[in-house]
Amino acid sequence: MGLGLALLRFAAPPGRLGAAIGWNALTVALASAAGPSLGALLLSVASWPWIFAAGLPLAGLALAASRALPATRTTAAPPDLSSMALNAAAFGLLILGAQSVSAHPRLAAVLLGAGAASMAGLVRREWPKAEPLLPLDLLRAPSFRLSAIASVFCFAAQSAGLLALPFLLQHRLGQSPLATGACITAWPLGVAVTAMLAGRLADHVATARLCAAGGGLMAAGLAGLAARPLGSEPPALVPFILLAGMGFGLFQSPNNRNLLMAAPPAAAARPAASRDPRA
Repeated sequence: MGLGLALLRFAAPPGRLGAAIGWNALTVALASAAGPSLGALLLSVASWPWIFAAGLPLAGLALAASRALPATRTTAAPPDLSSMALNAAAFGLLILGAQSVSAHPRLAAVLLGAGAASMAGLVRREWPKAEPLLPLDLLRAPSFRLSAIASVFCFAAQSAGLLALPFLLQHRLGQSPLATGACITAWPLGVAVTAMLAGRLADHVATARLCAAGGGLMAAGLAGLAARPLGSEPPALVPFILLAGMGFGLFQSPNNRNLLMAAPPAAAARPAASRDPRA
């Protein structure tokens, strides 16, 4: 996802970057809207491993289409295997620790501590480098830092909502996979409705207002879902699912534009000759 947005900066002029991000968000949203319904249809006639097998031809098409991507500058620096190992250990141990908190709290404490130590080691190793694996220097720019923090929270809220909804609809409300997929489809459709408009507006309107409005709508939709009684009929949840999706679409495109415009162009490939620590 990060590489796709970075490539847009090379492919679109600055005055059209917001619109390009909107088109990208629309494409992702429409694919996400089709996914739950197609997945539910597949599950109605086949077992769950076919969900993964069905993605292989699409992955092949995406790989073939990558030949049309714009040429970009690259870095000649070889990969730092030690930093990559620290990165993998940090996130792997933190995830395993979080999963073990309720069942094995002592083991979780050890895993979380080891993950935090690995992350600290990674930061210490990467901080003085001109071409770091973890570009912490970008966080010095207030606009980039605030956009990154907002993005983390909104993506976490969306992920939590989309993860919880299937369990609510199927296990609590007794819906079939097909009905569950149809209800969840309202979320990406909401993103599709607002993403293009937000992308175009981002080139002409203060993005802070668009992001605040989108975050507010998303919060209202999630609050509505949380406040509904557990015995509510599924159709009563759809307007709140749609509202949350529309809010995320209104937030996502302007915020992504902020992230891209706040980072120096050299950060996309970080050639050593163009790296300026003051950036």
